[in-house]
Amino acid sequence: MNEKRLFDLREYADLSQKDLANKLGVTQQTYSLWEKGTKIIPLKHLNNLCNYYKTSMDYVLGLSNERTNSDIKEIKELNKKLIGSRIKEIRENNKLTLRDLASELNTTSSTISAYETGKTLVLTAFAYQICTKYDVSLDWLCGKVK
Repeated sequence: MNEKRLFDLREYADLSQKDLANKLGVTQQTYSLWEKGTKIIPLKHLNNLCNYYKTSMDYVLGLSNERTNSDIKEIKELNKKLIGSRIKEIRENNKLTLRDLASELNTTSSTISAYETGKTLVLTAFAYQICTKYDVSLDWLCGKVK
């Protein structure tokens, strides 16, 4: 993941960590940990940050060098069911079982099942791993592009 992009975007917008944290509804300390790379920004906050900056999730996480994409739409709240169905689609297209994907992500089959059924929002770290391993866009995975 590319924490430097969080810093660069904030600096370009001439915002303090506190200003941006307030816009995202988190503490300055929490935002600071994301920017330093100590903690991974949760997907819902990454979505809000990308909406604010009008930039792609792929750019922020270093999956792409394209900062903007005219096809990206702003989504107020991520759709867990859509994301889950796309994870399942990736898994099935790669002829993986739940156990196979769980093993690759170092988690359990029940966790993958909870993602695929939309019961739980996928962790950013797992989404990032899926996108890099299977060469898919995080913006696509999250329904921000078709």
